Amino acid sequence: MHDWEYRLTTRDENRVVRPLEWGFEWVEPFLATHGFGAAVPSPESMRDDAEAAMVRINQLLIRNSDVFFSYKRPTDFRLEERHPMLFPTNVRPETLAQEAEIRELAAAGRIEKAQFLRFTSPERTPYPENDLVNARWYPAPAHKDPKRPKQAIVVLPQWNADAFGHNALCTMFNRFGVSALRLSKPYHDIRRPNELERSDYAVSANIGRTISACRQAVVDIRCCIDWLEQQGYEHFGVLGTSLGSCYAFLASAHDKRIRVNAFNHASTAFGDVVWAGQSTRHVKQALADAGLTQDRTRALWAAVSPVSFYDKIMRPEVAGADKNVLLVYANYDLNFPKEYSLKVVEAFQRIGLNFELRVLPCGHYTTGETPFKFIDGWYMGSFVWRAFKALRDEKAALGDAVVECTEEEEVGAR
Repeated sequence: MHDWEYRLTTRDENRVVRPLEWGFEWVEPFLATHGFGAAVPSPESMRDDAEAAMVRINQLLIRNSDVFFSYKRPTDFRLEERHPMLFPTNVRPETLAQEAEIRELAAAGRIEKAQFLRFTSPERTPYPENDLVNARWYPAPAHKDPKRPKQAIVVLPQWNADAFGHNALCTMFNRFGVSALRLSKPYHDIRRPNELERSDYAVSANIGRTISACRQAVVDIRCCIDWLEQQGYEHFGVLGTSLGSCYAFLASAHDKRIRVNAFNHASTAFGDVVWAGQSTRHVKQALADAGLTQDRTRALWAAVSPVSFYDKIMRPEVAGADKNVLLVYANYDLNFPKEYSLKVVEAFQRIGLNFELRVLPCGHYTTGETPFKFIDGWYMGSFVWRAFKALRDEKAALGDAVVECTEEEEVGAR
């Protein structure tokens, strides 16, 4: 299995080793706007000890994470129709041929247009295409029972996913009566700047930019929930795979509305995954070339690590005890090493989180191969179906309780 994983993680030859950059300019706007400007180091101190300054900023962001992951609700939500395109991140001949075929079919009008939710991200970057959020909309058919609560889930595929990744999950959720927004993560598919072949700016050796990308993903998820609320939806979930699971966890830890949570491949610290994972070896090379170690890398991305926010997801005001969670890991994972996933399991048990555990008999990349993709799909699909059904049952029970209470009050009044 490890040999298979290694072959899959090395077949793309367009990974680029980019040198270490501290990227203070990517976090400075947030710090200045929210009164933390003193945390931004001067040019002199950056030359003296930029690493220590970035570690201090991470600790400040952790202490003020409710502010860091807050945002001003967008006012330009809109749906647009267009032909779906692949936006591949590899240059393998078979992938490029698939992309060309899709473009030809679209030009000939032989594939249907799809709906996409678009709005301006509250986190601004120098890339206008990245700041225009994109989420493919999969509305579930109207249910015959008008009293049935409208339910929806935000879906985030893995790092460097093309625009078709996880679309099949969304259509499956529609069969359950659950609508889905398949979110293009920052710097992915249509949001990817023209200068890139891959979604490198989401995770790179630029420390500040990676933190900014994570904040952008989290607030974009929460904005999607805002739009769904405007459409009359009552119950919300999030499903994330790999990097998407990190984003999904952080969003849920800071948003009480997200009750259904599927974390597909999960780990503890952002820096540990970057340092130990096969798919991020080019990022590790840049960090190691600059003299960093795994422990030091972990501290530089502590503010975007799930391990920093286990207490948040269990806060009463975020309804942590009422969150329903699926945690999936793989026994032979070379990207999210098993030792870190087991630490997540231990942490969830320790804090008393309501979660289900499923273990895949494969690795990270092989999850997308037959038969493992069907096993993983079954785990996620069956969980989402049960979790949303539980929310419907909960609402029905609350409604019955209200009716009974009202009847008792009427009897008392008479």
